[in-house]
Amino acid sequence: MGTLLKCYKPLFPLRFIPIPNSVRTSRLPTHHSHAIFSNSKVCGGRCFSSVKQSQPLIDEKNSGGEGVENRRAELWLYNTMSRQKEVFKPKVDGRVGMYVCGVTAYDLSHIGHARVYVSFDVLYRYLRHLEYEVNYVRNFTDVDDKIIARANELGEDPINLSRRYCQEFHVDMTYLHCLPPSVEPCVSDHMPQIIDMIKQIIDNDCAYRVEGDVYFSVDKFPEYGRLSGRKVEDNRAGERVAVDSRKKNPADFALWKAAKKGEPFWDSPWGPGRPGWHIECSAMSAAYLGYSFDIHGGGMDLVFPHHENEIAQSCAACKQSNISYWIHNGFVTIDSEKMSKSLGNFFTIRQVIDIYHPLALRLFLIGTHYRSPINYSDVQLESASDRVFYIYQTLHDCQNAMDQDDMTKKDSVPPHILDCINKFYNDFLTSMSDDLHTPVVLAALSDPLKTINDLLHTRKGKKQELRLESLAALEKVIRDVLTILGLMPASYSEVCKCIMTKPALLQLREKALKRSKLTEDQILQKIEERTMARKNKEYEKSDAIRKDLAAVGIALMDSPDGTTWRPAIPLALQEQVAAT
Repeated sequence: MGTLLKCYKPLFPLRFIPIPNSVRTSRLPTHHSHAIFSNSKVCGGRCFSSVKQSQPLIDEKNSGGEGVENRRAELWLYNTMSRQKEVFKPKVDGRVGMYVCGVTAYDLSHIGHARVYVSFDVLYRYLRHLEYEVNYVRNFTDVDDKIIARANELGEDPINLSRRYCQEFHVDMTYLHCLPPSVEPCVSDHMPQIIDMIKQIIDNDCAYRVEGDVYFSVDKFPEYGRLSGRKVEDNRAGERVAVDSRKKNPADFALWKAAKKGEPFWDSPWGPGRPGWHIECSAMSAAYLGYSFDIHGGGMDLVFPHHENEIAQSCAACKQSNISYWIHNGFVTIDSEKMSKSLGNFFTIRQVIDIYHPLALRLFLIGTHYRSPINYSDVQLESASDRVFYIYQTLHDCQNAMDQDDMTKKDSVPPHILDCINKFYNDFLTSMSDDLHTPVVLAALSDPLKTINDLLHTRKGKKQELRLESLAALEKVIRDVLTILGLMPASYSEVCKCIMTKPALLQLREKALKRSKLTEDQILQKIEERTMARKNKEYEKSDAIRKDLAAVGIALMDSPDGTTWRPAIPLALQEQVAAT
């Protein structure tokens, strides 16, 4: 049956882009770049196993932030395999092994990718908030037909091209406040594991060789199709399943592809070549988590054939292979059509965050339940941008009020404030534990934010007993929940030199100026013109200036101290927002 899988040292170490501490979500620690390999005597002595598969690679204790009680709530997750929500029960109490299929790195990532990794970042953060020790593995595909085709177009080495786009992906994830996984394996670093798994599948009579290629035989796996509910004949060409008359069954898929001229290749028992797409995730998940772990996730488009094929391969290699929960997020659509590179109807993350704040994009993505389709539009992004500005401005004003008062604060708050805090946190816990219902949590933010603004700006609120204590308690619970959602900026408004740590309110204003095609000096000049018009009782001119600015997303705010401006939804889009 061959030798046991041994601890494999990559050809070169996994590389990560350093993320500035100020960009990392507060109190959420960094990842380790090493995982543990171990041997097992299961399945004829050749299963990959991870006896320490849930070893804590990261400090979990402060992941939820101080001030929010980390109760181990009963978490329900929708399992694609059973087609229903199930109570989450990890295989090892208190420890979670999670594998999420990563990008095929040959271009900049689009917002469909952003949705996948933001969705699973929310799950990762919430599991940590519930005090689970999470070993989160997310791979990079750096050996693939698309990568080779792109590299040939550019006259570049495929592996170098792919690694370059892996680094670009890290930059995008940093902007979106996605925490680094525990480990990020690349296909090109794991050929020994992939080859060893293919050997196991052949030894178990579930694959066959054809002129240097190796194909998985779907007829040898009677349960093929149980994840997707589709039949074998549905596995059609065009879904990374090549038409090949040499196959025993048209649905059979490649485990190993014989080398072609001008393509990268690795030596194997079947001759030089490279792995098929599906085998890589089976091999790498087994290497880092074992054949039996808790969560396997990805976009809904991976259910068939990718995840279906993963199940078949893993079970063929090891009969004890078992993944408890298959979790998939819905598509991002444009005009009700799935966004994808192959269809050419996509926006890259970079294109979007060039004109919108990255956390506005993140809020847009979690503003719809992760399993539902979400339609991308300027209206939705404008609405999300307006919402994050309101949240951060409220918290900034709250912080200012507390900083300007040196009075000794008491440890208590009024009963109605305590009720508001408890209701908000209970709504948060209940909604997140119901299959990560983030839209309900975002809606629940309205009450504590309104209460803060009442305390800050209304006559009654300013006179309330224990006002500062109430502000501190409300600000704390909102901050903690935003941290768990990945929406907590490094700062609200302080002037910072580093672009990656530029305060959120300043960035939001800069993005609004860019969308409006105006400079701040031009807006200040308009404010001055309007002030003079009002002074001269030229109210029609004054109103026209306000309306012209509102049309491009600049709202004027009058107060006894003068007129200021803030980003707003352009007038033409406000009616559409109201209709959504």
